[in-house]
Amino acid sequence: MSLTFYKYQGTGNDFIIIDNRTKKFPKNNINAITKLCNRHFGIGADGLILIENHDTTDFRMLYFNADGSETMCGNGGRCAVAFAKKLNIIETKTTFTAFDGEHYAEINNGIVSLHMIDVNEIKITNEYIFANTGTQHHVQLVDDLTNFPVFEKGKNIRNNIYGVQGSNVNFVEQLNANTFRVRTYEKGVENETLACGTGVTAVAIAMHATKKTTNTLINLPVEGGLLAVSFDEKNGNYTNIFLKGPAVLVFKGEIEL
Repeated sequence: MSLTFYKYQGTGNDFIIIDNRTKKFPKNNINAITKLCNRHFGIGADGLILIENHDTTDFRMLYFNADGSETMCGNGGRCAVAFAKKLNIIETKTTFTAFDGEHYAEINNGIVSLHMIDVNEIKITNEYIFANTGTQHHVQLVDDLTNFPVFEKGKNIRNNIYGVQGSNVNFVEQLNANTFRVRTYEKGVENETLACGTGVTAVAIAMHATKKTTNTLINLPVEGGLLAVSFDEKNGNYTNIFLKGPAVLVFKGEIEL
C-alpha cells in the first residue's frame, strides 16, 4: 500500500501526519506505526498523527507515540492544527477532538495557540511535582541543566517510580522570574525529545503552584526552540491554559507500507 504522509515539527518535536479521513491507514497495526516512526528503518518521528472526520468538531486527532501507545500530545496537537489548515478543514480557529477530550486552537502565521485541559490536581513533594496535563508528567528542578544526564535519570524515574503506566519526566532550570528551561524524557519514545508540549505545560503550572513564579505567562525554552504557556489560577485550580509555539511543515512524501 502506497501511503502519502507529511512530516511536521513543533520546536523539534517531530511527527508523521496522515490524512486518514478515508480511514485507509491501519491504525490498529502497532507494528506499522512503530516501523514508520523508526529513525533507521522508517520515516523517523517522535510520534504519528492521524486526522479523521468527527461528528461534532472540525476533526479528530489520533496521536500515537513511537512505540504505538495512544495518548495526548501538545506539540502534536499544534501540528495537527497546522495540517488541518493546510487541508482547508479549518481557517484560523478550530475545535477538535483528541485523546483527552475537546481542544480549541487558533493559528496565525504558523504560530499555534492550543487550549489545554484544566488541571485541578497537583501532587507536590520535596523532590518533585506531578500533574496530568493530558498525559502524566513528573517535574523536577535541577542545577546545570545543560550537563544534566536527562536520559539516564529520566529513564530511571519513568520506570522505577511510575512503573508500567509510566510518566514523562521533565527536568527544569529557572532562568529568571518567568522563564524556565526544560528538558524532557518522554515515555513511549523512551528517550529525550527536543520538546514536549504537555511537559512544558506541566512545568509552567508546577512552577506557579510551588511559588517559583507569580507570573501567569511563562516562557519555556526547550532544546528545539521556545514555547510559552499562559493560564488562569484560582484556589489552586488552573484553567484557560494555552500552549503557544510554532508548527512547521518539513516535507511531504510517499512510502510503501
